[in-house]
Amino acid sequence: MTSIVISSQKGGVGKTTVSINLAFAFAKAGRKVLLVDADPQGSVGLSLTRQSRKLLGFFDYLSEDGCSLQSLVVPTRMETFSMVPSGQGEGYELGGGYNESVAERVQCFIDDAESDGYDLVIFDSAAGLFGITRDVLVCADAALVPQQAEPLGIRSVPKMLQGLTDLRAMNPKLKILGVLLTMVQRELAESAEAADSLRELLPEALVMLEEIGRNDLFLKASGKGVPVGVLQGAEALSNNFNGLRLEIESKLGLSRDNA
Repeated sequence: MTSIVISSQKGGVGKTTVSINLAFAFAKAGRKVLLVDADPQGSVGLSLTRQSRKLLGFFDYLSEDGCSLQSLVVPTRMETFSMVPSGQGEGYELGGGYNESVAERVQCFIDDAESDGYDLVIFDSAAGLFGITRDVLVCADAALVPQQAEPLGIRSVPKMLQGLTDLRAMNPKLKILGVLLTMVQRELAESAEAADSLRELLPEALVMLEEIGRNDLFLKASGKGVPVGVLQGAEALSNNFNGLRLEIESKLGLSRDNA
C-alpha cells in the first residue's frame, strides 16, 4: 500500500480539489482508494457529504484508542473509493511541533488501512508543515505540493520543498513527488508567467507535467458533492487528473500488477 499526503505551505491552493479528484482518478483506474480528511476544517467531508460534521473520523481515531478504522469509513457510489472524514476529535491538540505519540497513531491508521486491503491512502492535510500535517508526513510514503499559479505564492515554494526535504531526516522513505500547478489561467499573462517562472526556478523533476486549470466545474462538483469527473463536460479535467495519476504511478514505481 502507498500513502500520499497532499500538502502546501498556504491554504487556498486547491489541496482539497486535488485530493478528491486524484483519489477518484486512482479509484476509477481500479485501485482501492481511501481518501482521508486530515484537515481540521473538514473540507473533504463537506465537499462530498453534508453530514460529515456529525460523523466520527480521523481525529477521533487519533484521540480514542478504541476507535476502529472500519467504523469511520464512509463508502461512495464507487466500490473502489471510500473516505474517512475529519470527525470530532475533541481534546486533540492540532497545533505545535512533532508529536511522537500522535505519529504512532497515524502509523497505526496507515497499517490498518493496509490490513483492510486498500492500495492507496490519500491524506488531504492542513496548510503548513507543523502539527498534525507534520505527524502525517513523518509516516507517509510521498508528498504532492499543489501551488496556485500566482506570483506571490510561487515565491514560497522553495521554502516548502526545503521543509519537506528536512522532514526526510525523520522519514527517509518520504518521496517528494513535486509541485502541481493549480488554478492555472494560461490566457492570463500573470498566471502563465508565474507558472513558467516556477518551471524555470525548479529542477524539471520537481514540477509535475500536468497542470490543473481554473474551472467553474470544480464549484459545480463541490455543490453536488461529487468529484468533477462525474459531471458532463469535464472530460478535459478528467484527463488532467488521469495524467497526474500516471505521473505519480511512474514516480513511485506502482505497476499495474499491484492495482
